[in-house]
Amino acid sequence: MKIYANLKCNHSRKSFENYAEILDQDLKSSFNTHEIVVFPPSSAFSELKFSFRQGAQNFYPTLNGNFTGEIGLEMLEEFDIKDVIIGHSERRILGENDEFLKHKFDFAKEKGLNIIFCIGESDVVYMNGSSKEFLKSQLKELDLEYKNLTIAYEPIWAIGSGKSASPEYIDEILDFLRTLSSAPLLYGGSVNLGNIAEISSIKNCNGVLVGSASFEVENFIKLIREIE
Repeated sequence: MKIYANLKCNHSRKSFENYAEILDQDLKSSFNTHEIVVFPPSSAFSELKFSFRQGAQNFYPTLNGNFTGEIGLEMLEEFDIKDVIIGHSERRILGENDEFLKHKFDFAKEKGLNIIFCIGESDVVYMNGSSKEFLKSQLKELDLEYKNLTIAYEPIWAIGSGKSASPEYIDEILDFLRTLSSAPLLYGGSVNLGNIAEISSIKNCNGVLVGSASFEVENFIKLIREIE
């Protein structure tokens, strides 16, 4: 089971060092067979090696160059980071359109990175009953059989709202996505201690992308144990 933690714009370098140390010690002391990846802010990346992987919430599709404020591959390689999130709704809101996301996807594919590509619909699309058509359009022109691709379904109306999609609806959407790609499928969107076990047991669900419920390391550890 893939259990990924997106820490978003939370944690300083010092606080993430503490987070990583506690998580690492717990994973080493327990029987853990899950694939754990934590995505801290780029300013908090650690050079230390852990029993989990570090990933990047964002990057610019370049090795380096004249791109003020951006994070190039050379910077990720310094921390041996090979997992990258692309297409998160919070990045799309800031202006990352389909054309740019494809550019990021193609660059990451060329470099052999592990891509977690996020898709999700708004409450308007959901209420109109056109979710599947919309989600398919978000995957248009991408290599859906790229060997290092993981697709994360995160309904925008559920992210950070405390309201997760129903297991029946998640099952329906993941069944649909399975017809489009053989890539592992994740669910994200208000995943918490009360629903993670049920969500992770859905047939085509290969894991979860956890947001706010992973901000505190003790709670993230409880989520991992709940699945176990």
